[in-house]
Amino acid sequence: MLKRYLFTTAFISWIVLVTLLSLFSFSGNTELPKIKIPHFDKFVHFSFYFGATVLGSMCIWERSKGRFSLRKTIFSVVGFAVLYGIIIEVLQAVFTSYRQGDILDVLANSVGAVLGGLVVKWIFSGNTPLKWKN
Repeated sequence: MLKRYLFTTAFISWIVLVTLLSLFSFSGNTELPKIKIPHFDKFVHFSFYFGATVLGSMCIWERSKGRFSLRKTIFSVVGFAVLYGIIIEVLQAVFTSYRQGDILDVLANSVGAVLGGLVVKWIFSGNTPLKWKN
């Protein structure tokens, strides 16, 4: 069953991972080294939402067998990812004492989602074995 719904399982797992990493602190008992690259957290935000958009689009492609238009799918998934990123930032600001909402994080999330959508468009519009039935 997991093989049949590979992208669906991956997308749901990715969203759960992003949610957990965004809303909970795991720094209590870990001895992980701090990464001291300027704006590295923005790259992480970008990557989370880039991945969410690609996996979300692939999930819809897998579940619908390509019946939904590529354009509508990309707009829907990018819209979901941007809205989800805003909601997560608001939840961080309101419900956690160890995280804070940041408009630059929302920007990094949104840029990641949009570029993820462009990559999906490029993958399905080019000479790849993946075809979107429109």
